[in-house]
Amino acid sequence: MGCERDAPVEDVAALALSALEQAGITASEILALGSIDAKTEEPAILATAALLGVVARFFDAATLERETPRLANPSDLVFARVGCHGVAEAAALAAAGTAGVLVVPKIKSAFATAAIARIVWPSFRTGVQTL
Repeated sequence: MGCERDAPVEDVAALALSALEQAGITASEILALGSIDAKTEEPAILATAALLGVVARFFDAATLERETPRLANPSDLVFARVGCHGVAEAAALAAAGTAGVLVVPKIKSAFATAAIARIVWPSFRTGVQTL
């Protein structure tokens, strides 16, 4: 997930729940909530992870930038602001690892972005999702 500084918790949490609904999954199927390391103390990100009952994982901009070839919605504007071409999609993919696939491309609210990636284990058809 990505969000503006001091985004309302209600907005970020509602967007996360909307992304889960779009994917047809429940919070119990989520492994982690990922974001950029500039958000390590962002109340809305931390509260949303707690609401979902998952850990918050944070990635530096260079790690998120390596995910650019896999992004559905790369943004030069985001790159200019934070040094990577996407936060929500890139963090979901980074958390899911090299076998991760984007199942909910970036969606937006007034204050936040969310995306969901699924871990695809080579020997299984299903996997664990990350938001």
